[in-house]
Amino acid sequence: MKTTAALLVETGKPLEVVELEIPRLQEGQVLVKVHYSGCCHTQVLEVRGYRGIDQWCPHCLGHEGSGEVVDCGPNITKVSVGEFVVLGWIKGVGADVTRSIYDWSGTRVNAGAITTFSKFAVVSENRVTRCPENINLRDATLLGCAAPTGMGAVTNVCNAQTGQTLAVFGVGGIGLCAIAAAVAQNCEAIIGIDVNESKLSLAKRMGATHCINARKTDPILEISDIVSGGLDFAIEASGQIVPMKQALEVVRPQGGVAVIIGNTRAGEMLEIDPKQLNLGKRIFGTWGGDTQPDRDYDKYSEILVSDNFDIDALVSKPYSLNQINQALDDLEVGNVGRPIIDMAL
Repeated sequence: MKTTAALLVETGKPLEVVELEIPRLQEGQVLVKVHYSGCCHTQVLEVRGYRGIDQWCPHCLGHEGSGEVVDCGPNITKVSVGEFVVLGWIKGVGADVTRSIYDWSGTRVNAGAITTFSKFAVVSENRVTRCPENINLRDATLLGCAAPTGMGAVTNVCNAQTGQTLAVFGVGGIGLCAIAAAVAQNCEAIIGIDVNESKLSLAKRMGATHCINARKTDPILEISDIVSGGLDFAIEASGQIVPMKQALEVVRPQGGVAVIIGNTRAGEMLEIDPKQLNLGKRIFGTWGGDTQPDRDYDKYSEILVSDNFDIDALVSKPYSLNQINQALDDLEVGNVGRPIIDMAL
């Protein structure tokens, strides 16, 4: 059986859409007909080579999607043929099978536990989760990465409560999901910071109480005018060093928390003034918003389908698989919040 897939053949070059032979399922793997795939900044970093040379080329990419299970390898108990599932990089319950090898006209093609830039994909059991019944497959794609990372940072890492204050540096897909979770948690001040006015407009539509263009003004000064004494939380979702430092600076002494989500380019280092830590501030990292997919996806989907979340604004433009490089280009320059690849186009 063959599948059409977008393949990274050489780091720094556009993805190539090719036909691959699907390998036989191993124990602990399922075959999914992918309906939709999201595009994340992680793929931009991988394709452009911003994280260094990809040692696995030729390489199948993509880690956020949704689809239907069409076959199961031995000893699969989590899902069944015919069930709709969310595909995501965050490990859930089930077998952890870390590698598959596809065939491309005699060339071995590497794939990890999950790939979604293809019409059919072999996926490890622990990277599939039954799709919540209240959400359609297109929107459920966000549950594979953007929603759990952004929403989980607010609900799991920060445990934000009614009346608390929060800023989000970088309001792309993950940042907008963080804002939506802060709205759901009834935070009092929710501040979106970015350098892209269209993204800030989206943040406002998602429920941000204040928006700051960091290209036009100093966000530290602006935030001090909005909330005296510092914020309870700051979430960095930009992948940039300066906002990472600023996130720690804007939280309050004695208990303020900065959460770093964004992926930087290879070789970039974050320097922290120890005085910020001496003040009793805390800085946390997070692995996918500390999400447990089998526990948390229903909670996140409730936020995604709520009237407060303008999901059509976030995923407004569908792309075909043949347009995958355009989707990555648009994501990199900030033309879209979260590109969605519709495999039916």
